[in-house]
Amino acid sequence: MSESSEPVAKAKKKKSGTLQEAKRLMWAHRGKLAFGFLLMVVNRLSGFVLPWASKYLVDTVLADGKMDMLLPIALAVGGATIVGAITNFSLSQIISVTAQAAIMNMRRQVQAHVTRLPIRYFEGTKSGVLISRIMTDAEGIRNLVGTGIVQLVGGVFTALIALSWLFVINWQLTAATLAFLSIFGGGMAMAFKRLRPLFRERGEINSQVTGRLNETLNGIRIVKAYGVEGREQAVFSGGVDELFQNIRKSITGVAAISTFAGIVIGGVGILMITVGGNAIAAGSMTMGDFVMYIFLVGLLAAPIVQMASIGTQVSEAFAGLDRIRELMDNPTEDAEDEHKSHLPTIKGDIELSDIHFAYEEDVPVLKGVSLKAPAGTTTALVGSSGSGKSTLVSLVMAFNRPDQGRILIDGHDLNEVKLQDYRSSLGVVLQENFLFDGTVADNIRFARPDALPEDVERVARLAHCHQFIMEFPDGYETVVGERGVKLSGGQRQRIAIARAILANPRILVLDEATSSLDSESEALIQAGFASLREGRTTFVIAHRLSTIRSADQIVVLEQGQIIECGTHAELMANKGRYKELHDQQYSWEENLFVNPGEDYLPGNSE
Repeated sequence: MSESSEPVAKAKKKKSGTLQEAKRLMWAHRGKLAFGFLLMVVNRLSGFVLPWASKYLVDTVLADGKMDMLLPIALAVGGATIVGAITNFSLSQIISVTAQAAIMNMRRQVQAHVTRLPIRYFEGTKSGVLISRIMTDAEGIRNLVGTGIVQLVGGVFTALIALSWLFVINWQLTAATLAFLSIFGGGMAMAFKRLRPLFRERGEINSQVTGRLNETLNGIRIVKAYGVEGREQAVFSGGVDELFQNIRKSITGVAAISTFAGIVIGGVGILMITVGGNAIAAGSMTMGDFVMYIFLVGLLAAPIVQMASIGTQVSEAFAGLDRIRELMDNPTEDAEDEHKSHLPTIKGDIELSDIHFAYEEDVPVLKGVSLKAPAGTTTALVGSSGSGKSTLVSLVMAFNRPDQGRILIDGHDLNEVKLQDYRSSLGVVLQENFLFDGTVADNIRFARPDALPEDVERVARLAHCHQFIMEFPDGYETVVGERGVKLSGGQRQRIAIARAILANPRILVLDEATSSLDSESEALIQAGFASLREGRTTFVIAHRLSTIRSADQIVVLEQGQIIECGTHAELMANKGRYKELHDQQYSWEENLFVNPGEDYLPGNSE
C-alpha cells in the first residue's frame, strides 16, 4: 500500500469502527428504541389529521354547507391533538431516559478502560483530555440513542408521507417542489461533511484547554510563587480564542444550512402561489385541496428544517464517538489477563534478569540489570539523579514492562501471570504522595475500605500520625481536601505510610518515603518501618543514606547499570561509588551546619 493510500485506508477503517459502535449502542437499547419509534409513528400520523380536516372543512362544510360535519371534524382534530400530546410526552420520557442510561453506561465503560491503561499512556496524555472524553464526548451519544435519532427518523417518515400525499393532489407542483428539496438535500450533505471535522476538532481543542486549566489550578501555588499569572492567562486566552474560532465556523455553517432551508421553503412558497393558483383557476384543484396542500407542505418543510438541526447534532455525536473509539482502541495493561495464569500466594522472591528498558527509542534507561531480592529482605537503591532507581521500582510495580529480560515473582514470569493477582500484594509509599478528597480515615483504609476503626488507629500510631490527627477538630473524620492540600507534606507522607501498613503487602516499595519528614519524625518512623519490613520484600529508594544502613543489600546504580551491590559495611570497605556518595552527603550536611550560607549541593540529589 502506498503512503498516500494508507491514511485513506485508516480513515475508512476508523469510520467503519465508529459506525459499528453506533450500531452497537442502538442495538443495546433496541427495545426502548423500537417502542419509541412506534410512539413516533402514532405521533406523526396524528399530525396528518389537521390537513385532512382542513380539506373537508373548506370543500364540504363551508362550500357545500354541510354544517352537521363540523362537530365530527372538530372532534377528530381534538382527538388527534390529545393523541399527539400523549405520545410526544411519552416519547420524550422514554427516549430521554434511555439516552441518559446509555450516557451513564458509556461513561462507566470509558472510565473503566482508562483506569486500566498503562502508566506510560498517562505520562503522555493530559488529565483534562481524558476527563473530556469521559464526560463531554459521552454526552453526545444521546443523539444516537435518544430523541435525536428518533426525531431524525420521524422527520424522514413525516416527509415521505407528506410527499406521497402531495403527489396525489398535484404531481406537477410536487415534482417541482421535490426538485427544490433535492438541491437542499445535496447542500445539507455537503455541509455535514464539512461540519463534522469542525466538531471533532472542537472536542480536541476543548480537551486541551481543559487540560491546561486543570494543570494551572492544581499548580496554582507554583504559578503564584513565580508570578506568572499573566502568562497562564495568555495561554488560556489563546486556547479559548482557538475554541471560539472553531465554534464561530460551525455556527456559520449551521446558519448557512438554516438560511438555505429558508430559501428553499421560500421557493416552494412561490411555486405554490403560481402553480397552485393556476391549478385552482383551471379547476384541477379545489380550494380545499389547496389548503390541505399548504398544510402538507408545512409538514414536509418542518421536518426538513428539523433534520438540518438534528443532523448537525448527530454529526457532532459521531465526532465524539470517533474520539472515544480512539481512546478505547488503546490496549489496557491487563488486556491479556484472561489468558494468563493465576499467581499463587506470594512469598516475595523477586528476580530481575537482564532487564533493558527505555522510555524513548535509542535512549536506554536500564541496561542489562540483573538483581535478586529474596523474600523478606530489604533492597535499597542508591545512585545519582537519573541513574534509573525510580524506573527500576516502576518495573517491579509493573507500571512499565521491560523491553528485554524477565521479572520473576516466586519463579513466575510477571508477563505470564494475572496483573491483579500481583498488584493485590503490593504496597507503596511514593515521593509525592497522593491523598483523595475525603477523610483521614478514608485515605488510610484506601486499600482496605472494610478495615475497622481500631485497625486504622493502630497503623496510624505505627506511622506516628495518630497524635497530629487527634489534634484536628474532627480527628480521623477530618477532610483533607483535594490532593490532601489541607495537610503539610510531612503529614501527607505519614498518612501514606499508614495506608501502606494497613494494606499489609507482601512486597513493599518505599520511594523517598521519608523525604518530607523532619529528623525527629524520621527517627520515629524508622522504628515503624523496621517492623513493617519484617517478613516483607522491600525496595527502598532513599536520599538520606543513613536510613538504609540496615538494608540486607544496597544496590548502587549509575547510568542504568548496577556498579556495586552489598551491605553498608561491605560497600564502605570497598571504597567505591557508594562510599563516595556517603562521604559527599555527610560532608554536605556538615558544611551546611557549619557554613549555612555556602551554596553546596550533594552529588546524590535525587
